[in-house]
Amino acid sequence: MYKEILLPIDLNSSETQEKAIRTAIELAKTFGARLHVLNIVPDFGAGVVSTFFPEDYEAKAMAAADKALHDYVKQRVPGDIKVQHIVAHGTIYQEILVFAAKTKVDLILMASHRPELSDYLIGPNASKVVRHADCSVLVVRA
Repeated sequence: MYKEILLPIDLNSSETQEKAIRTAIELAKTFGARLHVLNIVPDFGAGVVSTFFPEDYEAKAMAAADKALHDYVKQRVPGDIKVQHIVAHGTIYQEILVFAAKTKVDLILMASHRPELSDYLIGPNASKVVRHADCSVLVVRA
């Protein structure tokens, strides 16, 4: 049923990701799917905020995120599951949607924190992914 599963991970909030990663592992095992684990380094833009960062902060942030993602996956995903590690840079929900469309994933599986009143039902990134994805989306409550 699913051959390509995208699992966006927030490494800054790894405790909220555990249930989602366990679910993704089970689905990958069940269907023999490849797991695309995506970490996104947020974009601070070209505005005033970006002037406070060193010139090479993006490259360093991407390298650190790549290492952290590989370490995270190595500790949690069994070796018999096919995994692709991806580190992107930009707006979280947009990067998820772009990668999903480009890779033609069958399922996006993502964690969602407990909603604040302003989020209503699910977090703002999960909500946007659900509304705009071309594939099925499974939101796992943390």
